[in-house]
Amino acid sequence: MSQIIIRPIVTEKLTAQGEKQNRYGFEVARTSNKVQIKQAVEKEYNVTVTGVRTMICGGRRRTRYTKSIVLHGFTSTYKKAIVTVKQGETIDLYSSI
Repeated sequence: MSQIIIRPIVTEKLTAQGEKQNRYGFEVARTSNKVQIKQAVEKEYNVTVTGVRTMICGGRRRTRYTKSIVLHGFTSTYKKAIVTVKQGETIDLYSSI
């Protein structure tokens, strides 16, 4: 993958949006902007991107209980992009598995 796209996000909600509304989710670099994300997706998957929505998902606090101590920490903060693809085109996220 490119430096912009880190990995695709595969959830039930995004799979349903991919089937009905041609929207796909990707975890992207925090420094990237919408134009860079659009170019990276078009180059990587050979599709026409009609829209890009981005959001920064903040890290959440996590607690693990072990035998001896309680561990506290945070998950990482990441940037997520929802990419809308031209009607009739699809992205096959499962081909690389």
